Amino acid sequence: MKLIAAGDNVVDYYQDQETFYPGGNALNVAVLARRLGHDASYIGILGSDEAAAHLLNVLKLEKVNTDYIRQAYGENGMAVVTLDERGDRIFVGSNKGGVQSRLTLAFQENDVTFIREHDVLHTSVYSRIERDLPNLCGIVPISFDFSTKREDSYLQTVCPYVTYAFFSGSDLSESECVKLAEKAHGFGVKIVCLTRGEHGAVLSDGTRIYHQPIVRADIIDTLGAGDSFIAGFLTAFFEHQDIRHALLGAAQTAAKTCGVFGAFGYGHPYKPDGGKSSEKTRIL
Repeated sequence: MKLIAAGDNVVDYYQDQETFYPGGNALNVAVLARRLGHDASYIGILGSDEAAAHLLNVLKLEKVNTDYIRQAYGENGMAVVTLDERGDRIFVGSNKGGVQSRLTLAFQENDVTFIREHDVLHTSVYSRIERDLPNLCGIVPISFDFSTKREDSYLQTVCPYVTYAFFSGSDLSESECVKLAEKAHGFGVKIVCLTRGEHGAVLSDGTRIYHQPIVRADIIDTLGAGDSFIAGFLTAFFEHQDIRHALLGAAQTAAKTCGVFGAFGYGHPYKPDGGKSSEKTRIL
């Protein structure tokens, strides 16, 4: 299969390590799909700083197509991660997406032509391309990570254009997960999957509910496990058209991610500049 991911990218800065790692839901899904042996492309907006240079280099090393990436003067998106009292990683701050949050990923005719060559487009609530979904869904099936965004108004806006919907449901009971899936189906989604941390995942295809337990692993870092699950599911499902097989592949992929720091490694030593002002945002 050929997957294209569009939208969010960041680096995740681990304060305890003074190191950042490539991240962002859309970018992660592209890289992990490529690692699973499939063609993958990424479209997004990078900054012009050290973080952006690292991201671009990593994408090329992983052989993800970067031909349609935009760059802008200014800071790349960065999230700050630390440890809680149990040793689990938590997000404590960010630069609100950097240049990407202040610019629009406007799709041009050549972008659309390129997207048409793929089997699925994956994006997320953090990518800010909701207004483009009505056009994109007529070109290629859309996979969308809603994270914890569940408001009816947002679902009504996005779901009619989505084929594969993924939600983070670790704070929900199983019955609440099923109700959310039913609501998303009602708005037009074909397949709805909710990941629930240690409780595994629940998936609905509109007629049947599937359960997937976690695959045990030696856990170093759970960051990116949900993104890995999405990449594992999409690639396996397109290859075999079997939901159970795809869910198992997704869980196995997520387990592997828990064995490395960041979503897929590539740590880069980094020390914040002490609050110096970033370059003025300007399209390159």
